[in-house]
Amino acid sequence: MAAALSLPRAGAPFFLLRASRFTPWAAPVPRRRLLSGPPTAGEPAPPALPPTSKLANPPVVGTPEPPLPFRAAEAEILRDIDPVVQLIKDILHSDRYGDGECLCPKDENVVVEKLLSYHPRAQDKIGCGLDAIMVDRHPEFRKSRCLFVVRTDGVWIDFSYQKCLRAYIREKYPSHAERFIREHFKRT
Repeated sequence: MAAALSLPRAGAPFFLLRASRFTPWAAPVPRRRLLSGPPTAGEPAPPALPPTSKLANPPVVGTPEPPLPFRAAEAEILRDIDPVVQLIKDILHSDRYGDGECLCPKDENVVVEKLLSYHPRAQDKIGCGLDAIMVDRHPEFRKSRCLFVVRTDGVWIDFSYQKCLRAYIREKYPSHAERFIREHFKRT
């Protein structure tokens, strides 16, 4: 035992470094019981819990922890924007509309109310007035299809539906918007 109390030599086993914790003259440390059952002599009884019928919120076995505030907000945001996102993807990536074709009145109303009205520069995009919403190839990136505002003066100008969604999320969900956008959008 004397060797265990002396300083360890280089290359000595690790257990010798902590040998002072296991000295026979140290006071015994009470051990926690791992299995339930009646306490043995010298052990205090576990604290008694009231019957579950008396608890305000009785514990339910197998229920998950409540979601984090962001995860709950994230799910709500996704439920909110998903119908519009699916509509836009259908408009842009299916053969539902050809290049240069204007949207039907129903789709146009959804795009104007749920997207274009939230664009950071909506007034600049609409200009003298809105005549229609059109799908066509982007003038610079010819492989990409995008949405265009067709104004009453005949000018048409593209707009980003993702910018509209970001602005909508920032307005409606200000406390969770930046994290949601960072996690769900490719570019800011």
